[in-house]
Amino acid sequence: MSHDAKGDIEKFNFCRLHPQIRLGTASDRYAGWLGQIYTEDRYQDHIRQRTKVVRKHTFIEEVIPVESVAEYFEHFPVLEIDFTFYRPLLDQSGKPTQAFQTLKAYQRHLQDGDTLLLKVPRVITAPKLRRGGQYQDNPSYLDAKVFTRQFYQPAAELLGPELTGFIFEQEYLTKQDRPHVTEMAEALDGFFQETPRDNRYHLELRTELYLRDPVFEVLEKYGVGQVLSHWTWLPPLRKQLAKAGGKFFNAGGQSVMRLLTPIGMRYEDSYVQAFPFDKLVEGMLRPEMILETVDLMMEAVNQRVVMNVIINNRASGNAPLLAQMVARKFLKKVEPALKPKRQLGLWGD
Repeated sequence: MSHDAKGDIEKFNFCRLHPQIRLGTASDRYAGWLGQIYTEDRYQDHIRQRTKVVRKHTFIEEVIPVESVAEYFEHFPVLEIDFTFYRPLLDQSGKPTQAFQTLKAYQRHLQDGDTLLLKVPRVITAPKLRRGGQYQDNPSYLDAKVFTRQFYQPAAELLGPELTGFIFEQEYLTKQDRPHVTEMAEALDGFFQETPRDNRYHLELRTELYLRDPVFEVLEKYGVGQVLSHWTWLPPLRKQLAKAGGKFFNAGGQSVMRLLTPIGMRYEDSYVQAFPFDKLVEGMLRPEMILETVDLMMEAVNQRVVMNVIINNRASGNAPLLAQMVARKFLKKVEPALKPKRQLGLWGD
């Protein structure tokens, strides 16, 4: 590790932070990152505007072109793709969707060593979906055939080695919609028994009730990772890992940690405060979140696990600046442990 790690961090270059640590972001094409991750004048003539309504207020987001992902990977070693959460890659007839076409556009700009985490469509992970103004039972919930045919196979074929993980995110379930923890464990068992065997699966459960042994036993059985998520209604990150006995379950030797929102702050409020995502926002940033993140990064290193730390703008206002803070804290903690390896010549350049 002979490069200038501190200098890299100040330049928003996190690719060589540590061989077992991958810092990345949730989505990537924010114009608010110009001058940080993206060259300031490179995309000025190609910025696209889109509207987003949050709490009855309309926000105008500025988005740069897909080709910017090549510059993104000059700074980060991993990227989480979010848009696949909203629709499969193939429709029911097997025809490519807009999500497939967008992902294909990304793939054209990837280089060897670039890695993507894909969010599995919520049509697979949500017991109910909002249709016609109300929530209705989802017939595709935990349907292994729909997952395999409409998402897994086209994703694996399109991305090949660049695809490093699938994130199954189950949104928060209200009391009236929650099955018992044993029922949830049985449903997950049946699902992963029928899906293609793969060591790139990671499950994020946003209902604390399900962070229990019956579910963890299923994850361990199939080598599915537990996503550690800093999110509104979940317990702190350390507690999430402690509930799993401190184990990382993923059979591929990887883990995913997502820094999404401040604990106790709803998505809508975090979005309103963070917009337009170009700076850290006072009152959003929680020091304990950074300390816990670094502690779990170190725990992954100690257990020889590759940790993917995915940072959302809504966790602090600006993901690249939060990545800098995390990287600085991590470097202070990991450097003393590296000195004996350097002296023995065990650390590669």
